[in-house]
Amino acid sequence: MTAIPDHLPERLAMTLWDFSWYVRTGPGEPFEDLDAAFAKAVDLGYNAVRICAMPFLLFRSGIDTSALRLEPLGGEYGSRVRWYDVREPTVIDAKAHLLDFFRAADRHGVAVISSSWEYQQSPAFADDPAWYEALHAVDPEDRLTVLGEAQADLVDFLAEHGLAHVIACVEPHNEVQIGHLTAGLPGVEDAVVELQDRLEAGIAAFQARHPQVLCAPNYGGVPLASLRGLPRNATALAFHPYVYGVLDDLVDGFGLRRDAAAFPQDAADAALLREDAPRIPEWALPEANAWKLKASIMQPAEIYVHDWCDPEKFDRWLYDHYGAHRIAMANRLRDWIDAAADHAKRLGVPVYFGEGWVGYTPRDARFEEGPVGAQLCRDAVAHSARVGAWGTIVCSNAAPQHAMWNDEALQRECNAAFLDR
Repeated sequence: MTAIPDHLPERLAMTLWDFSWYVRTGPGEPFEDLDAAFAKAVDLGYNAVRICAMPFLLFRSGIDTSALRLEPLGGEYGSRVRWYDVREPTVIDAKAHLLDFFRAADRHGVAVISSSWEYQQSPAFADDPAWYEALHAVDPEDRLTVLGEAQADLVDFLAEHGLAHVIACVEPHNEVQIGHLTAGLPGVEDAVVELQDRLEAGIAAFQARHPQVLCAPNYGGVPLASLRGLPRNATALAFHPYVYGVLDDLVDGFGLRRDAAAFPQDAADAALLREDAPRIPEWALPEANAWKLKASIMQPAEIYVHDWCDPEKFDRWLYDHYGAHRIAMANRLRDWIDAAADHAKRLGVPVYFGEGWVGYTPRDARFEEGPVGAQLCRDAVAHSARVGAWGTIVCSNAAPQHAMWNDEALQRECNAAFLDR
């Protein structure tokens, strides 16, 4: 049985700051003042944050990060896409900024889960492709091992500055089965199963240097049909129970994750889009920034709809169709949390839910904050507590870079319920 180290909280009430904590540091951005962001988080009842700590960039890329230039994707592209809506270019000394972050976390008594989004989104916000190219120069078979070593380098770096105790857990990477870490797999079985050897190698590389620090594989969803592929050397487990349901119907019905050439423009115009929306072929990144789409895993059709939807139309579509999914979504949420907790018990490790609950909605949509989404948040947090989860979130959108941060009452309620205050 893997025990939670004594210096860490018995339960983690987490807020998801992903890569936003360094790409959104410009004037007026939500992380311009890290101390203010941490103070607000503590006030809302959080005691942990989960981030992309950019470990590959800082410790394995060979890139000089003393003046790392970060920027929006390009023009207005992605400007109304949740997580992608960076407003201001900025320049940071990345290692110094990492230290500032951990020092602020330490001052405010907040634990940190260190992950990496580098094979999914993070490099898309650099002003040149060097970071992206360095990541993809690594042989796919070795990527998780290199990430494990990079996370070990990160812990060494923090230890040199007296900050290693702030780390609650490391993850080799966010949602390992969704993104560029699956490159080169046979594709015969589910990616969770086929990634097992690579992931075990990455965890082993980290544990060889820091056996005292918890190390968790992180999965999008809870892969019920392939849980046999969980790494046997994990010392914690992390899952993201996005239940989708009614959102799946919208994503599938309008082809948001398929070839943009087949996009149902007329149907989307009527049901989802603003009157001034351009046609989908007209909405693309500037040619000079085309590499950024490769550095991200979002499909052009999904970006287009998120950028150009009428948020009220989008939400209304979900409410109109929610009734047919209500019971199934509630059941999936409960079953996934149960299954995740059960397999953690089988392996004798802590489990936490680092993201969830409905799914990926446009920046200005409010389904997750509304009466349906808010109740799903309450139910998920309560069930996380019932199964003995080490950590959970109020919702992925309950963070400084999202409008839900302003719903203070819901966050205080859920965090207090989870922490039993």
